[in-house]
Amino acid sequence: MSAVTIPRAVLFDFSGTLFRLEEDDSWFDGIEVDEQAVDGHVQAELMRRLTAPTGASVDMDERAQRAWSNRDLEPHLHREAYLHVLRESGVADHHAARLYELVVDPASWTPYPDTAAVLAGLHGQGIRTAVVSNIAFDIRPAFVAIGAADDVDEFVLSYEVGAVKPTAEIFQTALKRVGVAAQDALMVGDSEEADGGAVAVGCRFALVDPVPTAQRPTGLIEALQRSGLSV
Repeated sequence: MSAVTIPRAVLFDFSGTLFRLEEDDSWFDGIEVDEQAVDGHVQAELMRRLTAPTGASVDMDERAQRAWSNRDLEPHLHREAYLHVLRESGVADHHAARLYELVVDPASWTPYPDTAAVLAGLHGQGIRTAVVSNIAFDIRPAFVAIGAADDVDEFVLSYEVGAVKPTAEIFQTALKRVGVAAQDALMVGDSEEADGGAVAVGCRFALVDPVPTAQRPTGLIEALQRSGLSV
């Protein structure tokens, strides 16, 4: 039996993997859904609709569906798609716009407790890293804020490269940029459907649970350990 090779590069998803959009209750001050005050259940459902990696959660006409399908390729379609989701969820236009601006503000995103340590540990070992994300805004400032920007070798963002997960193109772009063959790379993400697409190009895949950050203090470390990496 051949020994399992240690990955020479790790590709990471962003939302639900390295960072999570965790709202402050103040975001919903004064907001009503279908003219009712937002309670904890409704707040949680709105956040789910704004962060679910796949699938649509509201009814959509042809135009809205087109925007939704291409939301991670064009910033203006991303805005259109998510404002539609919020409006269809019963949020008034001006409140929907306010919530959307928070969603696309990198400062709104909370890192998982082990994110910075994992990225620094891999960098220190000479293991190449890339953030591979279906997203339509620049997330680099979130990494700057936790002192991890220099520990990420490449940012492969769908709206910048013109490809989305799970298509092969975005993973192949990431592999080319980090200079590592697929069989020597590990993809870490919270969606088997989207992030698991890396398997089709020959990468290994480790699944993490997109639970609240406080509930997953060492999820990234454990995912790497399962693939033979220690940080």
